Amino acid sequence: MRISRKWFNQFMDVQDLSIEEMAKRITDAGFEVEGIEHLSQGTNLVIGHVETCTEHPDSDHLHCTTVNVGNEVVNIVCGAPNVAAGQNVIVALPGAVLPGGEIKNGVIRGVESNGMICSLLELGVDPASLNEDQKNGIEVLPEDAPVGNTDPLGYLGLDDEVLDIGLTPNRNDCLAAFNMAKEAGAILNREVKLPEYTGASDVGSKTHLHVESTTEKCPLFYGKVINHLTIKESPKWMKELLAASGVKSINNVVDISNIVMLETGQPMHFYDAKSLPSQSIVVADGFDEEYTALDGVTYKLQPEDIVITNQGKPIGIAGVMGGDDSKILDTTDSIIIECAIFDHVAIRNTARRLNLSTDASVRYQKGIEPLASKKALDRAVQLLIEYADATGIEETVQYGQVPYEPKSISCTLTAINNRLGTDFNLDEVVDVFTRLDFEPEVADDLITCHIPSSRTDMEGMADLSEEVIRMLGYDRLPSTLPVMPMTEGKLTYKQQLTRQARQFLCAQGLQDCLTYTLISTEKKDNAIFNTDEAIELASPMSEERRYIRTSILPSLLDVVSYNRARNIKDINVFELSDVAGVSGAKMHLAIAMSGNLQQTRWTSDVTVSDFYTLKGLVEAFLDQIGIAAQRISFVENDLDTTHFHPYRSAKIMLGKDCVGLLGDIHPQYGKNIVMAELDFDALIDVKKSKIKFSPVSKYPSVSRDLAFVLDRAMPVQKVVDTINKQGRLNKEMIIRDVEVFDVYEGEHVSKDEKSVALSITFQSDSHTLKDEEINQVFEAILEHIQKDCNATLRS
Repeated sequence: MRISRKWFNQFMDVQDLSIEEMAKRITDAGFEVEGIEHLSQGTNLVIGHVETCTEHPDSDHLHCTTVNVGNEVVNIVCGAPNVAAGQNVIVALPGAVLPGGEIKNGVIRGVESNGMICSLLELGVDPASLNEDQKNGIEVLPEDAPVGNTDPLGYLGLDDEVLDIGLTPNRNDCLAAFNMAKEAGAILNREVKLPEYTGASDVGSKTHLHVESTTEKCPLFYGKVINHLTIKESPKWMKELLAASGVKSINNVVDISNIVMLETGQPMHFYDAKSLPSQSIVVADGFDEEYTALDGVTYKLQPEDIVITNQGKPIGIAGVMGGDDSKILDTTDSIIIECAIFDHVAIRNTARRLNLSTDASVRYQKGIEPLASKKALDRAVQLLIEYADATGIEETVQYGQVPYEPKSISCTLTAINNRLGTDFNLDEVVDVFTRLDFEPEVADDLITCHIPSSRTDMEGMADLSEEVIRMLGYDRLPSTLPVMPMTEGKLTYKQQLTRQARQFLCAQGLQDCLTYTLISTEKKDNAIFNTDEAIELASPMSEERRYIRTSILPSLLDVVSYNRARNIKDINVFELSDVAGVSGAKMHLAIAMSGNLQQTRWTSDVTVSDFYTLKGLVEAFLDQIGIAAQRISFVENDLDTTHFHPYRSAKIMLGKDCVGLLGDIHPQYGKNIVMAELDFDALIDVKKSKIKFSPVSKYPSVSRDLAFVLDRAMPVQKVVDTINKQGRLNKEMIIRDVEVFDVYEGEHVSKDEKSVALSITFQSDSHTLKDEEINQVFEAILEHIQKDCNATLRS
């Protein structure tokens, strides 16, 4: 927010305050002044009249001049190409201090020179506000400029100082100079007098203007016709305030639209009435065409953009920029005023996509007070009547209703002091609220504040407390030591399991990865083990970072692809990170493997990164954190066969709950990659088995092998479960291990069958097992496998 001393002086008396003191007090109240800018700088300056100008005898570009500075005529050598006799100019006399240094008497190539004829650039004026002639030569003043005037910068209106104030996101109301003046008046404890303009637009004769909105993105729209006005130069005060705000003066009508936006914070647009085919303005969206805006550039409109239309054709990009075909010209003598409220998200998206950041779009994006539209219309009509000779004013036309309800907040002095830890008295607090225009009403200890429409940030008692302390000074807060509870420095249970998971997987040869949380639409649509709806960012930095991910694997597969493209064959990675959806955030564990997990070429030992290796890693990890194998099962994957191979993948079940997916990637999605994703929070929440000590048996173990032929569709796990169910001898479990060491499908078995070979290990903790005991259990195993699994024992 840029606002100058002259602008403040229009509303309050700050002549006794230096710009530095004003900046300090405004900063102390929560509005950081990021810089102080002088529109121009220079001492010992005077307005002079060039009486003679001749060529320098020893130079092809210098000129010898005599300049009347009021009380004397001085000789000055000047190198500007545009200097000439008869001009009124700005002269820096000897001893003057300019941004480039001090001016002294001297001799230039044999000719005496007692000063310098200045350009505005040499006086520190912003080059952006100057034209090419002003940049390349001296500043030529009007013929009626007072020769001898020792304040040429004041004569030009360049004796101003500008505060560049950084606003916090909740105080967008101070983008309006009127509101900033009220705020500064409260901070500096000065009486503020704003111009009287309320109701200025309520006048007017009957009109044929029609305004309408066909989109929910425009809830309020004002329109007003002014049939006669005069285009001319703006008044001096208006040009000076615009210059201080970094806005170039165009003409009185255009400048009024800009000054009203700066004063009230409400953007508005003036259309040349005669350039519009009809007096009907409709706000709409759904356009998909090209349109040339006021800057002469052609932009591509998209259906989500809000557009101002006339007879179904665009005449402006709502909230961003008007159209080239309806702009104000020197020949304009009648206008239609547009003043509206637009959806700030739609304006932000349009401005960002078109790379068109205007003052209007910035204000819409940050938010505008609900009554600003009517205030701006009133102020504009007032200024047009005064400075543009506006007549033939028609009545105001309105679409929609003003979205505003008065707000009051009550609190007690005790509550404020308790919250702040202060001992302010009632008079101090009431004085703060009065200076802020809160119109406080006091009943005993209760203070009721009536909040102005501009203060959209005020919501409750905490906000009132903040206003009190920032106005009375944060240095009034008592110094106290923070009260902190004593806590034991240790990891939480979730942190312990997270660290344990990382240590386990890294020890097995996998690498820990960290990929981006924000993903593209494509990755969002390819989410694996997705149990929630993705959250779309309101203002994504790019299309690649539009959503918060609900699954890690699409990002992890990018890691595999990146490494494969660089000829790395063995890629085994995992990531343990949070994912988030509309129902909340949770932690997931994702694993992607390709190539070999471990390989020792000397001994020809290879652990291939395949389904069984990944399944073993998952089982081993779950066992390590206290989830026994008996509680885990792997069942047919009917949840996602788009990304997973339909016959080489499985759901990971913890009891009756699915906690993850595991398997080969689908051939259409990738090749030779196995992957898994688990809901880590579900693993944390489940009750873990306690680790119990069991001594190693003193007695020998016995192994027996079995081979069965069974239906190809029969899961081998069912065979293993059947064996374990028959493993008890006199209430002791004597089966210690069941290992599947061969599955054969081929020449010696039918097409719909397979041969499975298993090794069973028997052992007792109480005695050496006898053959009769082992045979008893073994026979029971054979009987139930043949019965329950419809299997045939191979001889």
